[in-house]
Amino acid sequence: MKPESASALFAGPFALATLSEPDGPRFPALVTADARVLDLRVPFADPRLTVRGLLEVWDSAAPRLAGLAADDGRERRPLADFRVHAPVEPRQVFQSGANYRQHVIDLHVAHRAPGDDRPEEERRAEAAEIMDRRAAEDLPYVFIGLPSAITGPYDDVVLPAWAAKPDWELELTAVIGRPAHRVPAEEALEYVAGYTIANDLTDRATVFRRDMPQIGTDWLRSKNAPGFTPLGPWIVPAASVAHTGDLRLVLKLNGETMQDESTKDMIFDVARMVSYASQSARLLPGDLVLTGSPAGNGMHWGRLLRDGDVMDGSVTGLGAQRTRCIAEDAS
Repeated sequence: MKPESASALFAGPFALATLSEPDGPRFPALVTADARVLDLRVPFADPRLTVRGLLEVWDSAAPRLAGLAADDGRERRPLADFRVHAPVEPRQVFQSGANYRQHVIDLHVAHRAPGDDRPEEERRAEAAEIMDRRAAEDLPYVFIGLPSAITGPYDDVVLPAWAAKPDWELELTAVIGRPAHRVPAEEALEYVAGYTIANDLTDRATVFRRDMPQIGTDWLRSKNAPGFTPLGPWIVPAASVAHTGDLRLVLKLNGETMQDESTKDMIFDVARMVSYASQSARLLPGDLVLTGSPAGNGMHWGRLLRDGDVMDGSVTGLGAQRTRCIAEDAS
């Protein structure tokens, strides 16, 4: 699938993308706000250049990219001539759960334990208390995803035959631009090169292990099928995203709005999420830090993904992605 329109692509003068011509190799591209494309292998004189390679030298690459975007003398081609892929191939993917207050409360109510017959109001109050305690104790919930689950922003996604309850989770995603280890929250954004969009698809039926509940969550099975992380379309430099604390995330299913929330509802902001992940792991250029999804997932609506569904997801200033779901042939 392709984007419906090239207008209002993203905030700022340029973004990074990974593109290809039909049946051609992928290449790193500078995309300008007027939907024109510059193949970055040419000005950087490197036929093997990738977006991740640019992120590995982001401190020097960023001002050079800004200069290329402002240079009207360079020949550029229309974006419509190319296929858009996931903007970067990360080495590590850090996913976040339970980071939007209303979303967590809704999930707490939807995943009622067997035998819990308390009124909904009581269970919502319990969830709110848990969120307040987590915020006070500064303990985000971060786990590991697989790069192999990533697909392009307009690619079809196959719903595995075993996935009984596939769901959507639109997320603001930070892209790392400098190695980061044990960085304080006050400095964490200095390590973020830019932002993109991820849809962290999840099979709700396999989140919890039924064979041994004591094990807890099974994120490998529930979140990491091929294509379960549509990513992109672009990486918008952090300098063009004025304030990540009030971005609007909107996901529509077959044209009907399902998620529509501001990042103001986050329990932990981007800086705290990046800092927290860096306390245990060493974040590398090109790595992704997904920051959680707001209220309005399929479990809330009682409507999970099925064959033929089309999801349109957007985040303020970062563009939009469109994903069609195709059921796996179980025969």
